[in-house]
Amino acid sequence: MTTHKTSEPFWWGLFSAGGVVAAFLVPIHLFLHGIAIPLGWLPADVTRYEHMRALFGHPLIKIYLFVLIALPLYHWAHRFRFTLYDLGLKGLRTPIAILCYGGAVVGTVATVWILWLV
Repeated sequence: MTTHKTSEPFWWGLFSAGGVVAAFLVPIHLFLHGIAIPLGWLPADVTRYEHMRALFGHPLIKIYLFVLIALPLYHWAHRFRFTLYDLGLKGLRTPIAILCYGGAVVGTVATVWILWLV
């Protein structure tokens, strides 16, 4: 029996982790910042610059924001890659994979860079 090494389980793992984050955490943030704060259900001073700056400076918040931003990028990359394959672009498997996952990697690096500067 021959074993074939592939990186597919790694990408599927990032896909599933990103899906969990996108399903559970993103709606909470959309609700809080898109509905609750504008309607006055939460005090508006929680979005003051000084408060947000102090909050984003905490290392645990930076890790949380990294997970919140980076993992859904890999979920998008995996889903978009297979959508393009389903549209009949299977002949371009390698360039599509490089562009999709490369975009997620670039987004991850940008996230790390921005969170490092904050």
